[in-house]
Amino acid sequence: MSTSPTPEAAPLRGLRVLDMTRVVAGPLAGQILGDLGADVIKVERKGVGDESRLVGPPWMPNREGEESTYFQAVNRNKRSIAIDFAHPRGAEVIRSLARESDILLENHRPGTLDRYGLGYEKLREINPRLIFCSLTGFGQTGPYADRSGYDYLIQGMGGLMSVTGLPDGEEGAGPIRVGIPIVDIVAGLNLTIGVLAALQHRNLTGEGQAVDVALLDSELSVMLNAASSWLNSGQLLGRSGNDHPSATPYGIFDADDGQMIIAIFNDREFVRLAHALDRPEWAEDPRFRTGGARVAHRAEIKAAVTSALKGRPRGEWMELLNAAKVSCGPINDMADIVADPHTQARGMVVEQEHPVMGKVRSMGAGFKLSGSPVSYRYAPPLAGEHSHEILREVLGMSDEEIKRDVEADVVG
Repeated sequence: MSTSPTPEAAPLRGLRVLDMTRVVAGPLAGQILGDLGADVIKVERKGVGDESRLVGPPWMPNREGEESTYFQAVNRNKRSIAIDFAHPRGAEVIRSLARESDILLENHRPGTLDRYGLGYEKLREINPRLIFCSLTGFGQTGPYADRSGYDYLIQGMGGLMSVTGLPDGEEGAGPIRVGIPIVDIVAGLNLTIGVLAALQHRNLTGEGQAVDVALLDSELSVMLNAASSWLNSGQLLGRSGNDHPSATPYGIFDADDGQMIIAIFNDREFVRLAHALDRPEWAEDPRFRTGGARVAHRAEIKAAVTSALKGRPRGEWMELLNAAKVSCGPINDMADIVADPHTQARGMVVEQEHPVMGKVRSMGAGFKLSGSPVSYRYAPPLAGEHSHEILREVLGMSDEEIKRDVEADVVG
């Protein structure tokens, strides 16, 4: 049992995760499982570590060139062990840890871990209850399985960039990537869902299984309306910039002192908007009365709303429109978000103390559980920070045995 100070109510307390992933998607899944109370052991290649540690700038204070802020986003609630698993003894240590674990996460190319005797078929022989989760760009099967895949590439290949950006004919037209690694994020969530489903299967049958998650599959699974439009009507939605292809007014509008978002997705809310803007006649105007009519007259309704907003600052309009139950809000940057009283009330900024790096802040989990809340126990670790602790606690190794592996350059 881990000595991690996990609350008794934590839903995944007592489960151990061997996290052999790096960069974003896999580490995000490991972090979510850690937030839920699992004991997550982050396995890093000795002398290399998770390469996202070096994805900077920006860097953590006083750790320039060593610890990026990028790494901190997806690696809390983990303990790190540094192992050279290309060394036979290192691979043996990984097998021993897998024997004592419930879940293994990995995002190496298909076949990589098999070369070291660490693939699913070998590990299931020593731990039939192990849930072995593989995350790759294109999956374990198919003609692209051996290709490497990163978020930006998959955003293009999976169609996301075909609907993101300004439409042809407008200045600056062209495909644009989403500004955060959204495909990695969705894949990390899918990996977490797969783990939880496999855990329930194990609860029912006693058996572990392999979970196969691909970045491309993950993106395709969330293309939703863009995919359905093509699959069911043969229509390509294309790029629509800040407008919505199927709803309007739904975009960015100018008030007297700045921009705001107004998002109207149904006829009821449009009626409320019309009255809030003192334009009740819009509700009966045949050009605007239904969603389909508004889309057909997009330019006219957009111009009408823009004109109606003149004469008041953004703050007044947001107060008035929100009081009228009209969806609207500002375009915030991170400074605005952290200062927002709602963000603070929801406890979404997590502060943790690290013995070397000092205060580390990250965004909290995106869900609240009334009976088994998430907990934030470990700040993102340094590479190999807990190596000796894990070997003693999980494998029962003595100080002499650990010293032998350190001297053999197997463990860091």
